[in-house]
Amino acid sequence: MVYHKPVMLAECLDGLNIDPKGVYVDVTFGGGGHSKAILEKLGPEGKLISFDQDPDAANNVIDDERFTFVPQNFRYIKKFCRLHGVKEVDGILADLGVSSHQFDSAERGFSIRFDAELDMRMDQQGELTAKKVINEYSEEELHQIFGMYGEIINSKTLAKTIVLGRLNKSINTIQELKDIIKPVVKRGKENQYHAQLFQALRIEVNQELEALKEMLEQTAELIKPGGRLVVMSYHSLEDRLVKNFINKGKFRGEVEKDFYGNELKPFESFTRKAISPTEEEIKENNRARSAKLRIGVKVQR
Repeated sequence: MVYHKPVMLAECLDGLNIDPKGVYVDVTFGGGGHSKAILEKLGPEGKLISFDQDPDAANNVIDDERFTFVPQNFRYIKKFCRLHGVKEVDGILADLGVSSHQFDSAERGFSIRFDAELDMRMDQQGELTAKKVINEYSEEELHQIFGMYGEIINSKTLAKTIVLGRLNKSINTIQELKDIIKPVVKRGKENQYHAQLFQALRIEVNQELEALKEMLEQTAELIKPGGRLVVMSYHSLEDRLVKNFINKGKFRGEVEKDFYGNELKPFESFTRKAISPTEEEIKENNRARSAKLRIGVKVQR
C-alpha cells in the first residue's frame, strides 16, 4: 500500500507549534505521515492520539509508547480522547478528504480512473454505499446532493437521467453510471464532471460535512487556551466550514458578541488568509493543487 507524502507537512507542523511535552491529536491518520512527523518533535513525556475509520490505516500503526491509534471516525474525538484519559490537548491536526491510497485502490470505488463496484465507503462497516444512493435515493434527493455537494450546474437533469436509467436495471458499477449519464455530460469536460459527481456521492456516503462540523465543535472544548487547531481542506465546501468556524465560532451567520461588543468565539485565526502550497510542491504532488490550510489559536479567557 502506497501512501504519498503528506501535503504541506512543514506548514502543518509549524501551525501546531509543537510543545515536546504536549498532547496532540491527528484526526486523519491515513499512512501515518503527519503522525510520524509529530512524534519526531515530541519528547518522552509527549503524547499523540490518531484517529482513522479506514481499516487500511490500521496497517500503518506506529510502534511507539507515546502513540495511541483509535479506529473511529473523528466525529467521536471527544469521547475517545476521554476514554484514553485525555481531557484537553495542545493541538489538533486534520488533513481532510480522500487519501491518495484510497484513490489508487480501484476496488474502493473512489476514483473515476477505474471501473469497480459503486462503493466509496471510508468505513467499510458502514451500510450506505454509492450504489445504494444511486439506486434508492429519490430524484429530489439526488438533485439536492448533486447540487449541494458536487456544485453540478445541471444537477436536476442529471438526477432525472439516473432515475430513468435505473428503471430497466440497477446501476452497480462506475462504468454503468458513466454510460447512463453520458447524454448529460458536456463533451471535453467529462473528467471534471465525473469528479464533481464522485465528490457529491462520496460526501453523502460518508456524511463528511456533518462529521466535520461535529469534530470542529468538539475541538473548542478539547484544545487548551493558546493551543492550535490546524485543518487542511481540498474543496470549497469543507474550507468554508473551517473558515467560518475559526473566524466566527459558527458555520453560518455573523459572529456573536457580548454586551460590551467582545466577540464570542473559541478561536482566533493565526493567518489572515488560508495558506496555500508552493508552486514547487504542486509540481511534485498534483494532489496539493487545491489544498488550503487554516490555523486557529484557542482564545485565552
